[in-house]
Amino acid sequence: MTPPRLLGMFAHPDDETFCAGGSLARYADEGCETMVVSATRGEAGQIRDATRATRRTLGAVRERELEAACAVLGVRHVRCLDYHDGTLADADGADLRAAALEVIAEFSPDVVITFGDDGAYGHPDHTAISQATTDAFLGATAELDRPPRRLYHSHFPRSRLLLRDRLARWLVELNARFKGRDDFGQALSLFAEETTTMRYASDYIDVNWFPPGVTIVEQGEPPSSLYLVLSGQVDVIQETGDGAQQWLARLGPGEFFGELAIAQGGVRTANVVAVDAVTCLVLSPSPPTAFAGRGTDARYLGSSLDPGDDGPVAVATTAIDVSAYVDRKVSALAAHRTQFPIDHAMFPESMLRDMFGTEYFVRVHPPVEPESDLLAGSA
Repeated sequence: MTPPRLLGMFAHPDDETFCAGGSLARYADEGCETMVVSATRGEAGQIRDATRATRRTLGAVRERELEAACAVLGVRHVRCLDYHDGTLADADGADLRAAALEVIAEFSPDVVITFGDDGAYGHPDHTAISQATTDAFLGATAELDRPPRRLYHSHFPRSRLLLRDRLARWLVELNARFKGRDDFGQALSLFAEETTTMRYASDYIDVNWFPPGVTIVEQGEPPSSLYLVLSGQVDVIQETGDGAQQWLARLGPGEFFGELAIAQGGVRTANVVAVDAVTCLVLSPSPPTAFAGRGTDARYLGSSLDPGDDGPVAVATTAIDVSAYVDRKVSALAAHRTQFPIDHAMFPESMLRDMFGTEYFVRVHPPVEPESDLLAGSA
């Protein structure tokens, strides 16, 4: 019996992992023949590890990273088309559709996955490959002897999960002062930025600079933000009932502060004061207000304790349990080293499972009631 075939059509290397990495790994393990196509080589992307690529070499390096990530996921067929990163929205739509149809005709998939028409977060390349693939799929039903049976759009419902809360809980459970290695700050910054962009989490992420002598958090305040020191040093100082001050600790790069009050739902138990110029990664439930007050009696906090509401949320038709494949999904992300110089071992496993344990899709063709299997009835 011929195994079912699953094709993912995306815009850039790394899209495949964010959109469907767990699903690709799961179905590959179940015997499905899988293919990933990237319309570009991602040559206009960031270079977050300058030891791996230059602007001139980035496209070739990212193509190799795509191959490495797909090997982690068990994807057997990998290809990059010859479109330039950042130009898909300006490309000839008929030409892009024809390229997608050619891949569909050659691979003969049962199921096709691409971005939704929102491009996950509005990226023009994402929306262009979504439109081209959707048009090619619909054309294939009329033009090919063996057309694919199902088309899915990847879907990223807004998560209420806060990295701030998960990290605070993890730090308190360690029962020891955590200090990340030298690359931890960069890795967490990138991880937080990308996962909130893709709506896996709802935190507001910022990097703030504080001059020497500034009190960054005050004792007795309700907690709103979790801080990771990226550079410089801070002193933790506790005020006693008679107004005296007791020095408790000096913290530096790779160390957090603010986690205890967040995890326990209390108030800040000490002041944290910048010793020298300090830069912190700050994770908050929402952006700070322009009129934030300070101190125990302040009426307005720096940010809301509720991540808020974006209004009506689209509903996925298909939720795939990939909790057994989270480790491979994060390892595949790490294979895209120029974009994500991370190590999945840096982060608490429970947080990763909460974020990545389910992948969501909208079945475009044929319409369907909610389901939990991409391939059910496709053979």
